[in-house]
Amino acid sequence: MRLILRNLGFYLLAFWASITLNFVLPRFMPGDPVSRMFAQAQGTMQPDQIAQLRKLFGLDNRPLWEQYVSYVKSVFTGDLGISITRFPTPVTDVIGSQIGWTLLLGGVALVIAAVLGNLLGIVAAWRRGGVLDSAFPPLLIFVGSFPYFWLAMGALYLFGVSLGWFPMRHAYDVGLTPGFNAEFVSNVATHLVLPGLTIVLVSIGGWMLGMRNTMIATAAEDYITMAEAKGLSPSRIMFRYAARNALLPSVTNFGMALGFVVGGALLTEVVFAYPGIGYQLLMAVQGLDYPLMQGIFLTITAAVLVANFLVDLVYVRLDPRVRVR
Repeated sequence: MRLILRNLGFYLLAFWASITLNFVLPRFMPGDPVSRMFAQAQGTMQPDQIAQLRKLFGLDNRPLWEQYVSYVKSVFTGDLGISITRFPTPVTDVIGSQIGWTLLLGGVALVIAAVLGNLLGIVAAWRRGGVLDSAFPPLLIFVGSFPYFWLAMGALYLFGVSLGWFPMRHAYDVGLTPGFNAEFVSNVATHLVLPGLTIVLVSIGGWMLGMRNTMIATAAEDYITMAEAKGLSPSRIMFRYAARNALLPSVTNFGMALGFVVGGALLTEVVFAYPGIGYQLLMAVQGLDYPLMQGIFLTITAAVLVANFLVDLVYVRLDPRVRVR
């Protein structure tokens, strides 16, 4: 419990630092969103309207420390401001309507890549020198060296334009009513294939290589030799003894990757016009929507911190050595 509380204190401190940076950085940028809205209105806005908008976006003439205190209070009460590009929709509503698609895309791709990569790494390390160990690591690392957007555009052209096997944009067909029915779920799954496949191809090589190297080091431990001397079956030694201990670094990597799921698929979402947080962030940057940008950055930071804290909790359960630090 002492370890958990100490780590929780560190994460709260990091979250406070992210809130502070989120408040300060937009105010150091040239211009402000109200001036942009005034320019777009072509002089039709009245001075009292401009003053009200500045107060609404927290850009009035109050001292900076008062603005900071108000911003921190609003963050902890769930008020992230009003989106400029989708005025007058609150930022929380914009993020809430998009984050589910990002979690679906990134979560499915992450689970598939982590499970397949770790399984391939376990088998490749246990049968060193075989076809799987010799061919797959360099091939997958080579594929993973390509940028997300390059593979995404290649898959889009090959399977979407040329072959027509999969849809090329959005999360479901236009005109289809969302709902938990077989037609809608199958349509969403079809749209998920190409962007999800792109992320899996880029990341699976890292999972396989990391597990392979850890398994090789674990297989040389004394308890593996003891298990072999006892006459245990190779499959039981491989999964119950070697792989179970070699999975600890993968748990850390999975937690970190889970945190970055919220913002990690930005380029893939842009290529496929997938309605997630990454695509929304691009729209916010193009529209100089500072409140929405702040809200998305804060959401990504919070996701990373929460995921790493959950990994710490899992580590305490999986590795008894952590409890005595």
